[in-house]
Amino acid sequence: MFKSKEKGLLIVISGPSGAGKGTIVNELLKQEENLWLSISMTSRLPRENEKNGKDYYFVTKQEFEEKINQNELLEYAIVHHNMYYGTPKAHIEEKINKGIDVILEIDIQGALKIKEKIKESIFIFILPPSMEELKKRLINRATESEEKIMERFQTAYNEINHMTKYNYVVINDHIKDAVNKVKSIISAEKCRVDRIEEVYLNSKAEHLHESLIDKEFENKEFAIDKEK
Repeated sequence: MFKSKEKGLLIVISGPSGAGKGTIVNELLKQEENLWLSISMTSRLPRENEKNGKDYYFVTKQEFEEKINQNELLEYAIVHHNMYYGTPKAHIEEKINKGIDVILEIDIQGALKIKEKIKESIFIFILPPSMEELKKRLINRATESEEKIMERFQTAYNEINHMTKYNYVVINDHIKDAVNKVKSIISAEKCRVDRIEEVYLNSKAEHLHESLIDKEFENKEFAIDKEK
C-alpha cells in the first residue's frame, strides 16, 4: 500500500501587477479547504479598501527593519519606491508539517530567494493575455498615479524575463480557466513519485493477501515442474 507524504506543499505564485494573482488566489481559497494563504508584510501605506492582517501586514519601515534584524522573515525585498515587502516565517512551517498546503503570493525577487532556500517548493508564474490588457487593468484599478502605473508597466517587462525560472506558467485570460489550471498543477504535484512514501505491510488483511499471492506462485511452479 502507498500513500502521499503527510507534509503540505509550499506554492509560490508571482507575476506582474495587474496579472490577476490576487483574484486567482482568492478563488483557490474559496474552492480548496486544505489551502492557507501566508500574508505578506510591507512598509508601504495601505490602498483604499485594504485591511491590515487581511491583504498585508502594514508596518513602518523601522518596524520592518527590526523584523529583518530579528530574523523573523523567510524572505524580503525592496521594490516599488523603496518599499519593503517580505514573508513572515510565523506559522508557515507549522502549517506545512500539519499537511496543509501554503500559498505565498510574492514578488519575483522574493520568489527567487525562496527557491534558493526551499527548492522543493512549486513556482507558478501568472501572465496576462497581453501587455495591452495588462496596461488596461492597471489603469482601471484607479488606485495609483499615471507615473506609478507606467513604472509598474515597465517593471512588468523585467519581471516577465524571469518567467523561465518558474516551474509553471498560467495565462490569466479567463479567471475560471486560470484557477482550474493552478488546481491541476497542485493535484499533479501531489502525484509526483518523490512525494509518495511506501507503507509496509502492517495489517492481517495485507499479510493474508501476500500469503495468497505466494501460494499462487508456488502452485504455478509446481505445475510447471510436473509438466517437465
